[in-house]
Amino acid sequence: MKKAVYSLIILLGIAGCSTIPKTQGHGTKKPKRIILLIGDGMGLTQISSLYVESDNTTNFNRFTHVGLMNPKSASHKITDSAAGATAFACGKKTYNGAIGMGPDTTSIPNLVEILSARKYETGVVATSAITHATPASFYSHTIHRKLEYDIAGQLLKSDIDFFAGGGSKYFAHRESDMKLYNWTIDSSKSVQPIPVKSRQGAERLGYLLGENGLPTAQTDRGNFLHNASEAAITFLDKSKYFLMIEGSQIDWGGHANDYSYVNSEMKDFDKVLGYVLDYAEKDGETLIIVTADHETGGLALNPKAETDLQGKTNRNYDSIEPSFTTGGHTAALIPVFAYGPGAAHFTGMYENTDIFKKILELAR
Repeated sequence: MKKAVYSLIILLGIAGCSTIPKTQGHGTKKPKRIILLIGDGMGLTQISSLYVESDNTTNFNRFTHVGLMNPKSASHKITDSAAGATAFACGKKTYNGAIGMGPDTTSIPNLVEILSARKYETGVVATSAITHATPASFYSHTIHRKLEYDIAGQLLKSDIDFFAGGGSKYFAHRESDMKLYNWTIDSSKSVQPIPVKSRQGAERLGYLLGENGLPTAQTDRGNFLHNASEAAITFLDKSKYFLMIEGSQIDWGGHANDYSYVNSEMKDFDKVLGYVLDYAEKDGETLIIVTADHETGGLALNPKAETDLQGKTNRNYDSIEPSFTTGGHTAALIPVFAYGPGAAHFTGMYENTDIFKKILELAR
């Protein structure tokens, strides 16, 4: 076991010290734009499923800086999404279920509030309800994640400039707040890229595209995550910005122990990675960070068991038979990928709260 850990540390060290292309923009340069992508429930095996099912053609190949972080919460050895996202958003470990609050239920400033004070514009995108635990942790402070009506009210009053996701039922009868806080809310069925000129007519823009969570990638969600991410970047692109994009339903597929669900959500997430990496490569001032709050399902990619004519069971190492060990989350360490100015800060092994600290250290 010790040899395996030492080997992993050596590999991480090599990744951090490898030759860095100029497009990675390291050194003393700091990013002007920061995009944090969270694959909820996405562990290393979920990422590995892309390599198995897509013949190694995945945008994860484009990262040269990789680290590992510990997702443990303050109250449990295994975190939930609320405590995990609060660690990213607020830099403090807290109890499972908490949104933007410490273990003592005191509100903690989040990245959106801190960076808005530094003249950043901010946005959140999710394939869940926009009031779900992960996106909520970046703009609200609530004792429990299930208080989604309260969270919706906090979103409208928050410093967020753009959002896209589901959860329209939590915003019913809030038209006065939408008007008071200068929101333009679109409840159409699809998100299209927003022309830059549209910013002239919308101070703050939100998309609410479903009563609760959005459809799955396997059914009729279409290109929502890509289109919403492009819409956010187009809307925020005039200035410094921080954007959180969540592939929410990787987690839901893990809870359901449904491998095809997990893999289809991973492919959808990977498409968005390709888009933001292309954007960052051309822009030269954008830092991309990709990670997860925790792993869900205890996914394993096993060799398929086959029985020969003599009744002997053999393992076919050229055929994958996925399996799950739980319908919940696990305590597995989580990979962190980074690209762009400041990417080298994300190599090594650290706590989930360090994501917050590293982003603030790099923000101009």
